[in-house]
Amino acid sequence: MSQVTVRPLVYQIEGQTYEGRLAFDVSQQGSRPGLLMAPNWMGVGAGAEEIARSVAANGYVVLIADLYGQTVRPGNADEAGAAMMPLKNDRALLRKRMQAAFEQLQSQGEAQVDTSRLAAFGFCFGGCCALELARSGAPLKAAVSFHGSLDTPNPADAHNIKSAVLVMHGAADPLVPKEQLPAFEDEMTAAGVDWQLLSYGGAVHSFTDPHANVPGKMMYNAKVAARAFRSMHNLLDEVFKG
Repeated sequence: MSQVTVRPLVYQIEGQTYEGRLAFDVSQQGSRPGLLMAPNWMGVGAGAEEIARSVAANGYVVLIADLYGQTVRPGNADEAGAAMMPLKNDRALLRKRMQAAFEQLQSQGEAQVDTSRLAAFGFCFGGCCALELARSGAPLKAAVSFHGSLDTPNPADAHNIKSAVLVMHGAADPLVPKEQLPAFEDEMTAAGVDWQLLSYGGAVHSFTDPHANVPGKMMYNAKVAARAFRSMHNLLDEVFKG
């Protein structure tokens, strides 16, 4: 029986303090694959911890990246947007914060991570972050986006990707412009990336979030969420073999 704990992990980026959350099963011994989780635009919080705890129960060490800083914890959509947009508009800064968290996942002393088996996943804004980390050339085995935006200012950076890429998209998502899908496909194909794009009929934005309840826009879909997480775990099983 798993005994997953979630602990704060405080670190510094250029003199500013950040506080992520580390989730792992304390009953397991030895090194395990490490997963960097980029939360949705609400950042580090109870919802993100619920997901990290669930994923860690499958035998992973999961670090929730703090993308905003220790003192920035959005309490509503306006605050989340104000925290998120500077990063969406400055992908170099976004990557820097993801890379710093990625380094913390590997170097923290709470739970031993097998640094040959690393991946990133994220939700909504966090999906964008996971893809940008892959585009930076990080040594990942997989990068997974759940209902995230797919655009990037430098599509040629896809040539840096070392991992498999899995994107899970709600076919009825009004928040991810439809033109981003063929552009993403062209970007990945041109770079020779091992990529998958799964489009779920009837699903809108935030389909994995049990707290999402804006009909037609952001809505939890339990069936689609279960399928999407199963797809992620299937990919991780594949890329972490050996």
